[in-house]
Amino acid sequence: MIYLYLFITFFQIGLFGFGGGYGMLSLIQGEVVHHWHWMNTAEFTDIVAISQMTPGPIGINSATYCGYTAVHNAGYDGFMAVLGSFTATFALVLPSLILMILISKMFMKYMHTATVQSVFKGLRPTVVGLLGAATLLLMTKENFSTPSENPWQFWISVFLFCATFVGTYWMKINPIRMIMYAGFAGLLLLY
Repeated sequence: MIYLYLFITFFQIGLFGFGGGYGMLSLIQGEVVHHWHWMNTAEFTDIVAISQMTPGPIGINSATYCGYTAVHNAGYDGFMAVLGSFTATFALVLPSLILMILISKMFMKYMHTATVQSVFKGLRPTVVGLLGAATLLLMTKENFSTPSENPWQFWISVFLFCATFVGTYWMKINPIRMIMYAGFAGLLLLY
């Protein structure tokens, strides 16, 4: 039964997840952590980190790992967990595949019309909002700790967050390099 729920959940995320993979992260977290409780926030954060470090789009990678983790946490291993990965990934990609096949010719014909341009003007702020929501949803005590629980980990986490933001936004350092630097700094400073 979990496969049906996985399929429906990730199909809906694929259908309404505008803004690419990062925009989908808040939707995925809302469903797999808060709605279905297939995993906890710490597991989801690990999935996001692994998804960023592996080749391919982060949304699809996250769906693959979430599908595996959800089925694994439900008590299944091996092939059954891999089938969960396949189900979540296929369900996430299917709406885009169907929509692109259906509208590709019409889009090329009508993309310069005022109506289509207005739709895109409305979607841009929504995409920025989804990216901001993904950022805020990952700023939890599991990821940053708290000043009262572990002040050292909290302030180092805040520093790494700010350094990564400055490095990628103003200094234009490659995000992959920043991930590697932050991982190395985390190994040295937090443990």
